[in-house]
Amino acid sequence: MNKALLVILLTVMLDAIGIGLIFPILPALLREVGHTSDISTILGVMLALYSSCQFLFSPILGVLSDRFGRRPVLLISLAGAAIDYVVMAFAPELWLLVLGRAIAGITSANMAVATAYITDISTEEERAKRFGLFHAMFGIGFIIGPVVGGILGDIWLRSPFLLAALLNTVNFAMALFVLPESRKGQRDTRFTLDTLNPFKPLAWAFAFKALLPLIAIYLIMNLVGTVYGSTWAIFSEDVYAFNGMLIGLSLGAFGLFHALAQAFVTGPAVAKLGERWALVVGMAFEIGAMLTLAFATHGAALFIMAPIFALGGIGMPALQSLTTRQVSSELQGQLQGVLASVVSLAAVFGPLLFSNIYHSIRGTWPGGIWLVAMVIYLAALPLMLTIKSKPIEHQDGS
Repeated sequence: MNKALLVILLTVMLDAIGIGLIFPILPALLREVGHTSDISTILGVMLALYSSCQFLFSPILGVLSDRFGRRPVLLISLAGAAIDYVVMAFAPELWLLVLGRAIAGITSANMAVATAYITDISTEEERAKRFGLFHAMFGIGFIIGPVVGGILGDIWLRSPFLLAALLNTVNFAMALFVLPESRKGQRDTRFTLDTLNPFKPLAWAFAFKALLPLIAIYLIMNLVGTVYGSTWAIFSEDVYAFNGMLIGLSLGAFGLFHALAQAFVTGPAVAKLGERWALVVGMAFEIGAMLTLAFATHGAALFIMAPIFALGGIGMPALQSLTTRQVSSELQGQLQGVLASVVSLAAVFGPLLFSNIYHSIRGTWPGGIWLVAMVIYLAALPLMLTIKSKPIEHQDGS
């Protein structure tokens, strides 16, 4: 593993830890600054606002990285995140905390730049494996972050924000002193006021047929992916009477196996099966796991099925690698910005969709939520037939 890849993967992990630190203490902090015990609405607004800001700014950062280079955009984003977490650590009012989460959503859009960086330094044959490592490091961060955040939050409610600021400062230092530029900026890359329109890059992506099924599959997979964060905890309470510790352990097992699969299974699976069939096999594992959980009657199922859910995760890196083949190297930043926007859209609407569906079936058959997610997932299978086997050699982005 070369130095640049190692640094960018560590940056991704530290960034994920910084984000994950906040989740365990956010409800308690909202009750403190909002002076109310009923924080469900504002919590939903903050989660949606965070993802909305990712959607708005991921394409912008992607295009900026094409024009000015990956490194300066990454540096500005990391510095902004560090400052923002310090502000949130001492926010005395609810409105300032909400503003801080919006800024955090903007700065977290740097993941589009990180994925473009990996594309720059990887051959086509290496991309699927390295995207798997990317997701694995992000997953490891999300295993570590909530655990540490919960422990620190019991000591002092604001302390996770300060640790998140420290981690982003470390990220900034690594990017400044160790990380080389992966691709010099292209001054002829188009950058106009239209770039400020988040739907403009989507229109660019939708302008040619080769990307349409891939983006649709990407949207479906990320939309279904939000079902876990939206319903896992309440489902395990309702059906299996799990307490907080068991919920945390089940989520930890899910995250751990997912990270291991991304790191060690994705590369060999793509090498043996090819990107298209690795995607299909991954989808089959995840659909099978959902079907099992829909009818499982014992809480051990959440732990037993964790490796099966994890094997479902090999599909996403394969899909990302397949998608990058469809555009030229000059437009990889723009493409990754579009994909990050798709993730953000799924993160905005997915929790709203699944939480409302779960609320409506909770009293009759809670396990039905997994069948709903499975049916949505199945919609991606016909799209596989429309994927072109030969990549487009060049797109001008117009």
